[in-house]
Amino acid sequence: MHDEQNRPRRARPIPPQLDDAQLEELALGYVARFATSTGKLADYLKRKLRERGWDEDTPAPDIPALLARFAERGFIDDPGYAQARSETLRRRGLGDRRIDQTLNQAGIGADLRAANRSSERASREAALAFARKRRLGPFAGRGDPGAAPSDPKTREKHIAALLRGGHALGNARFIVNAVDVAEIEEWVLEGIDDDEPAQDHG
Repeated sequence: MHDEQNRPRRARPIPPQLDDAQLEELALGYVARFATSTGKLADYLKRKLRERGWDEDTPAPDIPALLARFAERGFIDDPGYAQARSETLRRRGLGDRRIDQTLNQAGIGADLRAANRSSERASREAALAFARKRRLGPFAGRGDPGAAPSDPKTREKHIAALLRGGHALGNARFIVNAVDVAEIEEWVLEGIDDDEPAQDHG
């Protein structure tokens, strides 16, 4: 048998350096495949430049200018991205803190993040969806959900799970301490359905 460890390794070919046109081509491919933000596209392009460099006979590609052109053409739209991403995460049952973290990681600014915070009604709906999906509070029982768990440690774990999901402490406590699912559903319906962001009263 040949000794694999002693066999010389072939050097990986060095990928060709990038120029402005090639970088723009990569950017076009990226926005064609993914819904993205200015910040995420910038990170992608910077990573490609680190991996492959650029033609040293020409100035470094101007990423901010490329991003500005893409925004003018509508290839990237931070307000639209922030709204769509927020709605998707909310439907998955995530709360505002988790949504805010995700948008921040995508380079969305504070004003846009604030504009996409949940209304009180939407915040409660997301918390209910999260509890149902994770079997928290009255949803913890097998089969038909019933009363919330009476064990204090279990309740603490359920509240902690809701907090990790980005939900307000007051909402987490209400769901976990609710008498039954009907009480939670009524609480959701009582939420003010307007554009004001949810308040954490707990």
